[in-house]
Amino acid sequence: MGLKDLSRGQRLLDDDRDNGDGGALARSISYFRRRLLEDVELRELVTLSASQRRARLERTVAQLISVEGAVMSSAQRTTLIRQVVDEALGLGVLEPLLADPTVTEIMVNGPGEVWIERDGRIQRTGAFFAGEAELLQTIDRIVSTVNRRVDESSPMVDARLPTGERVNAIIPPLALHGATLTIRRFPRAFTFEQLVDMGTVDEPTAALLRAMVRARLSIVISGGTGAGKTTLLNALSGFIPGAERIITIEDSAELQLQQPHVVSLEARPPNVEGKGQVTIRDLVRNSLRMRPDRIVVGEVRGPETLDMLQAMNTGHDGSLSTVHANSAEAALIRLETLTSMSDVAIPFEALRDQINSAIDVIVQLERFADGRRRIREVAAVASAHRDTFRLRTIGRFEHEPVGPDRTIIGRFEHFSLPEPVAYRLMLAAEPTPEVFTAGASGVTAPVREAV
Repeated sequence: MGLKDLSRGQRLLDDDRDNGDGGALARSISYFRRRLLEDVELRELVTLSASQRRARLERTVAQLISVEGAVMSSAQRTTLIRQVVDEALGLGVLEPLLADPTVTEIMVNGPGEVWIERDGRIQRTGAFFAGEAELLQTIDRIVSTVNRRVDESSPMVDARLPTGERVNAIIPPLALHGATLTIRRFPRAFTFEQLVDMGTVDEPTAALLRAMVRARLSIVISGGTGAGKTTLLNALSGFIPGAERIITIEDSAELQLQQPHVVSLEARPPNVEGKGQVTIRDLVRNSLRMRPDRIVVGEVRGPETLDMLQAMNTGHDGSLSTVHANSAEAALIRLETLTSMSDVAIPFEALRDQINSAIDVIVQLERFADGRRRIREVAAVASAHRDTFRLRTIGRFEHEPVGPDRTIIGRFEHFSLPEPVAYRLMLAAEPTPEVFTAGASGVTAPVREAV
């Protein structure tokens, strides 16, 4: 390939992005990457830090471009240098997206489509892979760091980047239109003050949730995918007193607790031979032998639900967890279904007894049409023993009909606390915000059945 071809390939960068043909650019990147490997001493690189290694390679690529004599603008030159180094060190075209703190999710639908989520909304980017081979190479680079593999015999894989991002990859023949890669960014830790400023919750509801956590009420956070369950769980866990021993259990470690006495446990998938798996349920059972004051389970999605409920019913009240559900009522039904997945044959009536006794409050999150996450409802479990599930609303967000601009306009409504919840807060000497007292609001939400 001549120098004129290299220069032309770089000048055609914008056209390549428009028509999806990355051939010329890919050849330029491939050429300089090969020259880079020829000129750099690998033994020297391993002694450098990550930032020093990148700076060293950027200088080398810049020198190679100058020597080869390709004519290009300053912006094109900078772009080419960055992409060559990204391809050599990181994840190629995905590196700029991973470096952007406003991007919360990256979705690659085959080599020609890269989508991102920003501010709760999905949008397509101009990034693309040169071909299926480059995308597969990127996926292999990710999964190899955690001793996993992806091929036709094992076409689906979950992994985690060193910086904490969760990764899912699925390749043909299961993915019909090319390899698909989804990267969910490590959730940023927000304080409740920040959540109030963002409109996720109002100040009285935030103060009530703080009192509930400190009074050791067991709380389940419910919501759909991407609703902000882990973010809220992390914020709620910040209210646990520092003197207590906390054990966190997660599929992929995301919680960032600041208390001094925290033990973090993470599940382990099976290895390439299908052995060595350690499940959430194994960790929940083991945590009971570790003298916990509180157990925080990142998410319940299977038989471990029963073990968590039993822990809450045997002295570990005040525990926190999340569950996938579209409403507070659906959360209770889903918990009942998940507990029935246990290998222990337990009648549904007994499972309902476990749930009614263990769970005090359901916090329902929702991502609205404008992309913002808000607490949709805070509801107390009003049923007892083997009764049909019943809920009483404590607070909820009500909004006006959505307009053409998709902006949500609404307000938080408050109701008086159910007597059992108010009594628990009183015994713990936790103050109740005035809007939730019967004397202030004068409104008690009706009890509704979860069916």
